[in-house]
Amino acid sequence: MNIDSSKEVKLSLLPSQAANPSYILNELKKHKDLRGFDHSSYKIIKRSVDARRKPVKVNLTIRLGDNASLFSDNYKTYKPVDSEAPVVLIVGAGPAGLFAALRAIEKGMRPIVLERGKDVDSRRIDIARISREGWVDPESNFCFGEGGAGTFSDGKLFTRSKKRGSVIEVLQILHQFGASDNILIDTHPHIGSDRLPKIIKSIREKIIECGGEVRFQSRVDELIIKNGEAKGVILENGEELTGPVFLAIGHSSRDTVRMLVKKGVKSEPKGIAIGVRLEHPQELIDRMQYHSTEGRGKYLPAAEYSFVNQSDGRGVYTFCMCPGGVIVPAVNKEGQIVVNGMSASARSGKWANTGYVVELHPGDIKGFESEKELEMLALQEYLEKYFSENSKGSLNAPAQRIPDFLDNEESKTLPSTSYAPGIHSANLNDLFPREISSRLKNGLIQIGKKCKEFISSEGVMIGLESRTSSPVRIPRDRESLEHIEIKNLYPVGEGAGYAGGIVSSAIDGINSIDAYCNKVNNNG
Repeated sequence: MNIDSSKEVKLSLLPSQAANPSYILNELKKHKDLRGFDHSSYKIIKRSVDARRKPVKVNLTIRLGDNASLFSDNYKTYKPVDSEAPVVLIVGAGPAGLFAALRAIEKGMRPIVLERGKDVDSRRIDIARISREGWVDPESNFCFGEGGAGTFSDGKLFTRSKKRGSVIEVLQILHQFGASDNILIDTHPHIGSDRLPKIIKSIREKIIECGGEVRFQSRVDELIIKNGEAKGVILENGEELTGPVFLAIGHSSRDTVRMLVKKGVKSEPKGIAIGVRLEHPQELIDRMQYHSTEGRGKYLPAAEYSFVNQSDGRGVYTFCMCPGGVIVPAVNKEGQIVVNGMSASARSGKWANTGYVVELHPGDIKGFESEKELEMLALQEYLEKYFSENSKGSLNAPAQRIPDFLDNEESKTLPSTSYAPGIHSANLNDLFPREISSRLKNGLIQIGKKCKEFISSEGVMIGLESRTSSPVRIPRDRESLEHIEIKNLYPVGEGAGYAGGIVSSAIDGINSIDAYCNKVNNNG
């Protein structure tokens, strides 16, 4: 066998074995297909935990030989662009906007990224004040600011959008800018809200180093449209900028959406999901998922779970699981109750939380049809305000133990929680429309049939989880990715209704720049 060739093998090991390099090396030496290879040069390229049955196993894919390295050899080279290079205007510095900017530099264009919020360090300070003081900066919070909503939401990188573009390319770029090797290996990769800000800053610094601009506290208040073509934008301070416009506005820029609708940008209501955050002690989830009274032990990660059910024709499911994480007040102004989850890279916290939501289509909840394209946005706003009123305007969130919710009884006591502003007892059956509460209940009953320990009095439901995705879609052409009616306007990412997380948004940002370049090249 040629020692310069490469070979991949799979091993299924106990957790303690998978954490022991010497044990792995000995197993490779025993493998009959690996004679002639330098076993010590092996590289783990995929890792997953199989907890479907006892004993729990860790599955490893290992590569040996001349291609044993990960993907670091494929790092991109971003060269400075000429100051006279064509300008592209990118509205929003979330993953769609930042990856669009990097792609624009690759293509020899000069991106100007316009972010309504603050840089990630200033934003972190403002976010701390939300939980500590209940004070919300409407332009710098969990939704707005450098890196977008995902920056302080665990940095999850798992996506099912593999047909839209190269997931590996996005992971490689994040790795290039400082993410650990683990994101290239783990089946459900994440960066962690403690590490992602530094990576975001590195991307911003590269954009600026290469001749692009990243402007903070630069809210776009108007889109300039002439003869059916986007010509540029007008900022809050009155400054006018010209160029093709890439809208990467995120899922919570409701004022921007209203401006676009007022300007005649065709939009449509999009299905969303609404529900609660479920929180359990992480130890309970570890015992449940790893089938062990001892929990995860020394070598396994904090356990995750995922449940998907149907109730009356709509999906009821968990998503955005944050093992070892905390629940945070993801509001962008006062008079709202919105919760989300985040966790640090170590995922070592006391609690596990997840979104638990009901799929909703336009027309499912009556009373908002008159809002037309803003129907689902109006529903979000109504529920966030209603939950806030129940909390007397504070960020102290309504909550209920899981068994009490199923029994339609307000909880007499509540467990401790990671949610810093605190929780108060309320009957969530009364706060949600029946179309939501009945499906949440039915979904929990189905989960309980599979995992009795999940329906524990230690588990608490905290509302309101409402910012699962954009409530509006801005239609675009399937091939050109331009708005279906306005030339040089590119609706991009989650805020435009075409993505659902960091990786899919980044892919969409890359694709939008590629589509624009193809159009320019084809037009000579």
